Amino acid sequence: MSDSQTISNAVAKLYNTYPFPPEPLLDEPPPGYNWRWKWSSAYNFCTGQKPGRENIRILDAGCGTGVGTEYLVHLNPEASVVGIDLSEGALEVAKERCQRSGANRVEFHHLSLFDVEQLEGEFDLINCVGVLHHTPDPIRGIQALAKKLAPGGLFHIFVYGELGRREIQFMQEAIAMLQGEKRGDYRDGVQVGRQIFASLPENNRILQRDKQLWALENHKDENFADMYVHPQEIDYNSETLFELIDASGLEFVGFSNPGYWNLERILGQNPELMERAANLSERQRYRLVEILDPDNPEITHYEFFLSRPPLPHTNWSDEQALLGATPEINPCIDGFPSKCIFDYNYQVVKLSDEEFKFMQACNGSLTVEEIIKDLELGLPEIRKLQQQQLIMLSGN
Repeated sequence: MSDSQTISNAVAKLYNTYPFPPEPLLDEPPPGYNWRWKWSSAYNFCTGQKPGRENIRILDAGCGTGVGTEYLVHLNPEASVVGIDLSEGALEVAKERCQRSGANRVEFHHLSLFDVEQLEGEFDLINCVGVLHHTPDPIRGIQALAKKLAPGGLFHIFVYGELGRREIQFMQEAIAMLQGEKRGDYRDGVQVGRQIFASLPENNRILQRDKQLWALENHKDENFADMYVHPQEIDYNSETLFELIDASGLEFVGFSNPGYWNLERILGQNPELMERAANLSERQRYRLVEILDPDNPEITHYEFFLSRPPLPHTNWSDEQALLGATPEINPCIDGFPSKCIFDYNYQVVKLSDEEFKFMQACNGSLTVEEIIKDLELGLPEIRKLQQQQLIMLSGN
């Protein structure tokens, strides 16, 4: 048996022992949303405009117990969805989850990422969250998936970041050392790990980091096992991340948390340093951000989009194009109609009276020009609403 197959078998064993994620099964659609799983919102984020169609094909690659798959079905009512995973136990949970909540436009296959070519056709949206870093060969995995991405499609990926997971790495090593020959017995690993945490002094760095970020999830053995006794994990920094991305042959669209990668929030008070940083490449600036802010919870992972060209992009700098565009409310905001709403990232946004009136008129049929003719609102304000992902624009 190859080393790759041995690792894959060990990963499957973990998730057969502890199906993951362990979210409860519901007899109704799941609450809330994740805008990265809503085709129109994700496409708008990546391109600056609403997609031309909604009847797309979606692949949830490494779907686990179907938590993301369920959202993908319910958030995209015109899409067909396929989920694959190498754990039969997790897939059984995924099937029950989707059946119970009425997510019936989905089919599941017992496949690893490496065997994805067995699926027919291409996909407009591929979702691969928390999977590549657990494979024995992430480059081979991302390349296999990239071949299934349709032209103009989006590939949403989540992988671990090494800078934000140092304490996790320490605990993983400690558990493995104390397990000795019992390593691979995941229930024993969870027991050993919990004993270690119970024995650590209150001011211990590993214990404090767990309490700060992970404790609410890790009271469940499934989460604890996934984090601390996983048999395969590769953590990235921005440099090794782009080695993975480059190997895919796809284009990098951007991180889904662009605010973190804004160097100005760290060095903006020093114009001389910002001027020096302007001479760096984009990737060098990414590296500078993460090494200057390594304890930020957002660097525990990287979440980003890739695409297969051609993928259009519109910044709406042309006034006539903006005036002729048709605006709609982004479906991934909460609390509207109200002047105080949650945006796509669940951050509070307070609208002015004129912004509120404008958004109330965004019914998908009126143009920007038709709406603002009776409002004291200029095109800069419209661009701001679009950049905040509060509205989506369609060109005529």
